[in-house]
Amino acid sequence: MIDALADLKAIIEALIFASPDPVTLRILLKTLDDEPREHVEEALAALREDWSDRPGGLQLVEVAGGFQIVTRPELHDRVRRLFHEHSSQRLSVQALETLAVIAYRQPVTGPEIAEIRGVNTSGVIGTLVDRRLVKVVGRKAVIGRPFLYATTREFLDRFGLKDLADLPKVEDMAEALGMEVPAALADPDPQDAALPFDVPSAIPPAATGEPEKVH
Repeated sequence: MIDALADLKAIIEALIFASPDPVTLRILLKTLDDEPREHVEEALAALREDWSDRPGGLQLVEVAGGFQIVTRPELHDRVRRLFHEHSSQRLSVQALETLAVIAYRQPVTGPEIAEIRGVNTSGVIGTLVDRRLVKVVGRKAVIGRPFLYATTREFLDRFGLKDLADLPKVEDMAEALGMEVPAALADPDPQDAALPFDVPSAIPPAATGEPEKVH
């Protein structure tokens, strides 16, 4: 049994730092199953408060329903130099446009995406699925029963979003890509919103911003 709140807080901090994926409260409760739920929640709240005013190059953020310790956004360019990222490792503009359509119109079929973008997108969709940013969530009840696609938890994680309500506006996305807003996206839902588009393609395996994970 862990007696001191400070000790429990330190353990939670270590778990979050060591994990390659966001650590949810559920994971913490399962890992620390010898601790009462209220103690874990109290320690987590205290840890978040500690990090809220913590100086330095790292920050504790809430993404994809969990918590991660990541580099501060203003330092991303510096950190990338360490890993020698190349332009070939990034998502193409075509992939980003397709990802935006899926994010705003999910669940959506391949033919619907192609109609919005005006080009065949099957290869691009395959790339997004391989990188775990998009997944198949079912089939549409129409002739041919095409697959329905939606974004994943990895998508939320990679773009630093708590949920889809955090998506920026579609107009901002279009401006970032230097493209015109497709007619089918011109009048999005109130929850629609655009993505940070400078995304590394080296996506680690996960279930579903661009904050950089540092160990």
